[in-house]
Amino acid sequence: MSPDNDKQISLDLKAGESSPKPGDTNSKKPESGVLEWTTHPAKKNLKVTAAVSVFLVSLIVIVYYVTYSFWFMALGAAILFGSLASFFLPTRFRLTDEEIIVKSTAQKSIKKWAQFRSYYPDKNGVLLSPFIRPTRLENFRGVYIRFSGNPDEVIAFVKKHINKEEMED
Repeated sequence: MSPDNDKQISLDLKAGESSPKPGDTNSKKPESGVLEWTTHPAKKNLKVTAAVSVFLVSLIVIVYYVTYSFWFMALGAAILFGSLASFFLPTRFRLTDEEIIVKSTAQKSIKKWAQFRSYYPDKNGVLLSPFIRPTRLENFRGVYIRFSGNPDEVIAFVKKHINKEEMED
């Protein structure tokens, strides 16, 4: 073998960066123009996850004994699990200079920054709202971005893209 053939070929498209490990919730720096991370609330608090799981199984068993129908039990299980999918399954967030991408197991939502006119941070995340003032509709039309150990980075990125002066007008 010649010395030229001993070169190692890397298939990593992002040269110089290490690929993220499974379960790694570290995010990229906001200066790069992209901020991305994954949240998985069920892994964060195992006691709550166990309690919710026991409660769901209890409800499914109750549905079965009330109806004696496997189909109603399966429908109840699907509805209950579907309503809590964002808790049990991981959600990936990607903020770029142009858009917000929220990807869960079953759906992908892409929104432009221009659609949002205000934001409201809390201890678990930040709500991006298409309205200037608080309204009850923003929970249905807005996007909630959940933190994963990165609240300062996310809020700084959001502030950069949603003008604070527009919020006060």
